Amino acid sequence: MRSTGPVRRTGRSLMATTATVAAGAVTALGLAVSPAAAAPTATTEPRPGDSCTAADLGTRHPYIKTTEVSPTITHFKGWYVTEGTTGQQTVSTDTTTVITVSVGLDDTIETSFATEALSNVKATVGLDVKLEYTSTSKESNSVTWNLTQPGYYGFYKGTKKVTGTYGSLNCNRAQQDDGSWALEWTEGAGSGSFTTFTTLEEGAVRCQDSVPADSIMARAQALLDCGSAAAKADHPAGPVAPTAPHKPERPAPRPAPADGTSTQRPTATAHSTRAALDCSTEAYKIAVPGKPLSWGAPLLADDGVRLRPSSIFSAHLDNWRLCNVTERNGVIEASLWNWGNGGCATIAAQNASTERAVLMTVPCAEDDLQRFYIYRDVPGSSKIGVQNKYTGSMMGYDRYADGEFIRQYSSGRQDGSGTFDLTGV
Repeated sequence: MRSTGPVRRTGRSLMATTATVAAGAVTALGLAVSPAAAAPTATTEPRPGDSCTAADLGTRHPYIKTTEVSPTITHFKGWYVTEGTTGQQTVSTDTTTVITVSVGLDDTIETSFATEALSNVKATVGLDVKLEYTSTSKESNSVTWNLTQPGYYGFYKGTKKVTGTYGSLNCNRAQQDDGSWALEWTEGAGSGSFTTFTTLEEGAVRCQDSVPADSIMARAQALLDCGSAAAKADHPAGPVAPTAPHKPERPAPRPAPADGTSTQRPTATAHSTRAALDCSTEAYKIAVPGKPLSWGAPLLADDGVRLRPSSIFSAHLDNWRLCNVTERNGVIEASLWNWGNGGCATIAAQNASTERAVLMTVPCAEDDLQRFYIYRDVPGSSKIGVQNKYTGSMMGYDRYADGEFIRQYSSGRQDGSGTFDLTGV
């Protein structure tokens, strides 16, 4: 049904909601963007199968596997306007849906991996989405609108909620059809889901207004329950009681990734009893390529693994064995047992979600914090990248210096300082 008169917006509100103006609002508001309709933006981010170099062995990147965009009403209030009560109205709406930005289990977006993932989402769907931690509950619920006609209105705020799944790309060797080897970006450990949203829009809409199908405004109009008695009956000016009790939606708990590996903010688990390890007889040094410093385990329990020079005085603290080794899709998984102090490399449980947390050694246990993926260069090269299974982060160091800690980085060190040499002693 055509509106009987214009409704003009004031302040930061969007365009009017009468039939005539709402038709013009299609451009301003935009139709709901489905996965097929989203206009992707060109991106130079790596994709599975792209080539990489040995310097990339210690890095990882997110890639977006699926996306879904849906108009969502976050705040709403039904409001009845009578003759003599038109004009500018400021209405405090009720929260209907809370959308929180998250990547995997990370809802603080403090790591480079999470930030890069959201940037890739923005490029994929072609929308200006939130790239940092925030929530629609942080937005003011007040909507101000200039009304020139009486009627049954829905005051609303809404946004385009963007959800989907991502994978993790790591550089690893892959055998080619001709039998040769090359380094490629392959799907590594760590996958999950993400949620973000666009800037909130606000407005007022009536049952008789013509609005774009499946738009934010249409979602708000649907909440008016235009076929109800409340919509048709005379009513005093002011808020309209909902026809049914409304329970605000809250974000559902995010399940753990299917492979059991958390890619961001994991929940720490306690160590079990000491594990009996099946270790290789060969010992290795994990060294900086072409330089004398290598991983050196600490003598003191509260110290961390550091870059140290290897010498006859190293007391095997620079010697590591690979234990309980498995291999899947060309990627080795192993515990790293130190010959010198008898401990296993780990990220401390209380620091598992912390960027730049220091690599430690502790008594060996059946614990994914003590398990590492090893990504290898082509045969004939000893270069590797090392990733913690539980946190998904890559091992590296801030600068090349004697005594510098080995730390975890969610995306690795992009300057190549996360690539090491695994050489037999």
